[in-house]
Formats: sequence, C-alpha cells, structure tokens
Amino acid sequence: MDNNFNERGVMITRNGLSAGGQIFSLREIQSTRVETIQKNKVLPLTLSLAGAAAAVAGAIVSSGAALTLGAMMIVVGILAWTTQDIKHRLMVATQGGDREALSSPDPDFVERVQQALQNALASIRDTAAQ
Repeated sequence: MDNNFNERGVMITRNGLSAGGQIFSLREIQSTRVETIQKNKVLPLTLSLAGAAAAVAGAIVSSGAALTLGAMMIVVGILAWTTQDIKHRLMVATQGGDREALSSPDPDFVERVQQALQNALASIRDTAAQ
C-alpha cells in the first residue's frame, strides 16, 4: 500500500484512514472538519468561588477547618483550570453520520492530518472521474 501519511499513530493510505484504533474507508468519507473544544470554565470557577466563600465564612466565625477547606477548594479550582488542555478534533462525515477520527491538543498536527486526508480524498475522486 502507498502511505500518504504516517505519524503519531495516524496512517492515511490510498484506501483508508487509520487513527485511534478506528479505520475509515476513503470512499465512505464525504467531508472533514476540525473542531476546537475550549477549556471548561464552569467547574474551576465554581470550585474557586465556593472555596473563597468557605474561607471567608471560616475567617468570620473563626473556624480553622472552614478556612482550610476553603483554601483547599481554591487550590483545587486553580489546578482544575491549569491542567485542562484545549482539544482539537478531526471530525469525519460519512453516510452514517459524523464521527471523531482524531483528538489532540496540537492544532498543527490535526491540521496536517486533515490536509493529508483531503489530498487523499481528492486523489480518489480524480481517479474515479477518469
């Protein structure tokens, strides 16, 4: 088989796309798109605000346990925010619907895979037209 793309466990050949244990036939792929999933803001913000409220309440009523719990919740909220990644997904549209073919925090890699996939699809369509 002719390898058009083979990097980080993603392989595009003249017949198909193999990524993440999934195999997609190029003849079944109708279109592709890249989606970006931003960080979740709600959970870290909620944890931090609840921690701040508990810390303030603990300081007001002189409760060391509430103050400590509040400080710990603030730290957990900050860690929840900093450890999240922005994810980029390559979505493949087939007759059966849209499916996620690839997910990565590296947008350049996902774009390269999409470009290689689009080139392979164009090659298949050109061959079929002849």
